[in-house]
Amino acid sequence: MDRKYLLANPNFSEARDMDIVEKIVGVVKNIDGVTLVKYEPEGEFNRTVITLVGEIEPLKSALVKLTAKSVELIDMQKHTGTHPRMGAMDVIPVYPFKNITIDETKIFCQELGDEIFQETRIPIFFTGATANCEKRKKLPFIRKGQFEGLRDLLKETKDCSDRADEYKLRKPDLSADGLLHETAGGTVIGAFEDIAAFFNVFLDTEDLSIAKKIANSIRSASGGFSTVQAIGIKFDGRPGTVVSMNVMDCAKTPIYRPFEMVKSEAERYGTRVTGSELVGIVRLDFIINCFEHQLQLEGFKKEHIVETHLM
Repeated sequence: MDRKYLLANPNFSEARDMDIVEKIVGVVKNIDGVTLVKYEPEGEFNRTVITLVGEIEPLKSALVKLTAKSVELIDMQKHTGTHPRMGAMDVIPVYPFKNITIDETKIFCQELGDEIFQETRIPIFFTGATANCEKRKKLPFIRKGQFEGLRDLLKETKDCSDRADEYKLRKPDLSADGLLHETAGGTVIGAFEDIAAFFNVFLDTEDLSIAKKIANSIRSASGGFSTVQAIGIKFDGRPGTVVSMNVMDCAKTPIYRPFEMVKSEAERYGTRVTGSELVGIVRLDFIINCFEHQLQLEGFKKEHIVETHLM
């Protein structure tokens, strides 16, 4: 029988203390049935993105260990960074990778949430295809207010009859007391149909307000691309500013579309794009899609790429 593989991109809230980063990542470096593809600490975000590929049970075990170690070593009361966050192990997106369906991925996420909660007692929120309602399918809705804001909102609304509906919509799916953990916050877990692309576009301007305006124009929450999340930020030690985006479905929104939109908006504000950067991994099909678009190729097939014959 063909083996089934999933891909996971756990994001934990530390990148500045490399001793902590290495201790957390270290728990998944030697697990049979799991491959640590890469991990990328980003100091300005104070956040590390890990890419793991594995079979169902070994990957589940790895993610439980990874979350437990993050909870042990990260205190959200002391955490600062430019990226939105609400937990020590902030979010675990999971994608079907090989010989597995999205429905099986949803079951995996539900079981993963149960196991993490039983092991750590950390509140669990389900998103993506695993969400319990339409609004919670989008991570920004769950994470609105970030750690401090959501922590306070849950405390204020939990026993307030006038705000019962608000509490029900924002409370964890799994928790001991219906609140965030005081030091570890909460963890969001979700099954997604296809692998997201994490993408930074660099601007030749020090005016952070321009990067924020451009991010606002392309993200779904502001009426931009339905599958794009974006923020405008400044990276320490690098000139210019950045539009940092997650393209959650590159089949519906090819990477070149939000990139071209950023270029167009930058010109509107009298600046320009100086370059871009992929964070994590991306499917070959989505790179080919950009290649075809840029060169206006006709009749191009994946078989034209010689390395595909070795895969």
